Amino acid sequence: MPKLTETFATKLPQASQGTQKYWDTEIRGFVLYVGKRSKTWYYQRDVGGRTRRALIGRHPVITAATARQTALGFALEWGRGAGKTIQIGAPTLQAAMDAYLARPKLRSDTHRLGLRQQFDLHLKEWMRLPLDEITKSMVVAKHRSMADRPSAANHLLKYFRTVWNHARRTADLPECPTMAIEWYEERPNGSVIEDLAEWRRTIEGLPNPIHSAFFELLLFTGLRKSEALTLEWKNVHEDRIHLPMTKNGRSFDLPILQVHHEILAPVRGLHRRWVFPSSKGPDGRMTSPQRMKWSPHAHRRTFATVAMEAGVLEEFVGRLLNHTPLSITGQRYVRPSTAALVPSMELTCTKLQGRLAS
Repeated sequence: MPKLTETFATKLPQASQGTQKYWDTEIRGFVLYVGKRSKTWYYQRDVGGRTRRALIGRHPVITAATARQTALGFALEWGRGAGKTIQIGAPTLQAAMDAYLARPKLRSDTHRLGLRQQFDLHLKEWMRLPLDEITKSMVVAKHRSMADRPSAANHLLKYFRTVWNHARRTADLPECPTMAIEWYEERPNGSVIEDLAEWRRTIEGLPNPIHSAFFELLLFTGLRKSEALTLEWKNVHEDRIHLPMTKNGRSFDLPILQVHHEILAPVRGLHRRWVFPSSKGPDGRMTSPQRMKWSPHAHRRTFATVAMEAGVLEEFVGRLLNHTPLSITGQRYVRPSTAALVPSMELTCTKLQGRLAS
């Protein structure tokens, strides 16, 4: 093992993969972590049967001489027992993600799956790095590398920020390095289905009737794509669809009518659990509906637009869509029953049926 001097640290090449550790020959526990982009000083010892690590700082901002002096101070303090209260070093991104996803109050399984997939796809090279080794320049470079997909870039690094901030509850971390990002402007297209007659012909021409029923249910309920894809028969009742957990973190009951049962009739009995089954999907459910001219979310916007044009008040449209009200009264006090939303659903479905028939 070398003596960790300024010359040694300066000449040391960056790691080609993973993180290399170089321990000092004189100060036990003094170590230099070398990654692909950074060199970081730490002091690390086993205290009370557990490995504890304290961050000293990055080289060359913190010189070898300063780092050695700091490490010597840690050695003296920990030798007197103070190390028993020192904080464990920063978790890796993998550990931080797992801890975040294990939260019992996390809003939905769809959120869990989406975050994990995004990290595995775009942040694979970061997963084994301690969070304090992921720098501002790294997150900015990652964000810019996805400039051709601005919405995806923003969502990925906002997911990362969420995981980082959750880790700050128990780890001594600075502000998330995403503070250096210039977020891309996102402009949702806001498209709706203008020609419902064309939509009807397209739906009837789909080769798989399960996909036809899926899109028809979206149009007549305003459900989110993920809510429909994970819909189970046990939650489809005579008068309502029950969603145990939704995007806003709470359950929701949507009133349904005879027209909804007629939409679902072709898929009844195809699967014991899933309303929209598929032999290719996880647990036997559909995950990738047929691609069409109109996105699943365009169906949701069309439902809302037709509801407004049918005379449904905006407050009730929001309730049917399970949007969180903006007012404190709406958020904390007003809890309309499912039955109170039935007239709004009837108006909307009648208007939709009229347009499809014309």
